[in-house]
Amino acid sequence: MSKTQMIISIGLLVALFGGDVWAQSPQAPAFNLDITGPEGTQSYTVGIRIMFLLTALTLAPAFIMMMTSFTRVVIVLALVRQAMGTLHSPPNQVIVGLALFLTLFIMTPVWEQIQVRALDPYLQDQISQERALEEAIGPIRTFMLKQVREKDLELFVNLARVEIPEGPEQTPLRILIPAFVTSELRTAFQIGFLIFIPFLVIDMIVASILMSMGMMLLPPIMISLPFKLILFVLADGWFLVVGSLMQSFN
Repeated sequence: MSKTQMIISIGLLVALFGGDVWAQSPQAPAFNLDITGPEGTQSYTVGIRIMFLLTALTLAPAFIMMMTSFTRVVIVLALVRQAMGTLHSPPNQVIVGLALFLTLFIMTPVWEQIQVRALDPYLQDQISQERALEEAIGPIRTFMLKQVREKDLELFVNLARVEIPEGPEQTPLRILIPAFVTSELRTAFQIGFLIFIPFLVIDMIVASILMSMGMMLLPPIMISLPFKLILFVLADGWFLVVGSLMQSFN
């Protein structure tokens, strides 16, 4: 048999029996995770679970910043640094770290309510997952309602074109959260304005003295910075700023 005839014979064999050969080959392995609960068994692939987990981890910082006292605290601390004129002191890591710890301190009563009303009963199988989520949202909603302005709530209710809720507790989160953030920004800038005033007075006095002495090329910030620092230290500025921030949430 020549080489050409042999190639043709092999091709015919593959065409006739190749389908059976491939049909008998095992399929690609797949890994599924079955979760058994009171309502039966549900199958979730690992990829979908990982996708939901990564989505939750991505949105967690936004929820922490937008639904807690973090926004007001970090803005006020940043404005204090800018008012003093120290560009990188304290550094951003210190500002954000202090804001996180102050937020944890302020939100501790809320976390305790969530643990008592939602987390512990859910871990003890006393309530369902949906009920635990509703109970967890309650303390956070109460905290945001204490800080939000009615004007901001009305604005987002009108923008959403929904019926006016019967009470503040009936306000949807998609309306309450942006209204809360808007109110926090307004309050933070109000506090920052009051902090800026004494430092601005020192800058104006130093600039007037330098102008009267004819020192046009000397930056006033170089002369006023030590005076602002000593004034801030003598007045125990960080104590006053942190104390005012804590009391503003009462």
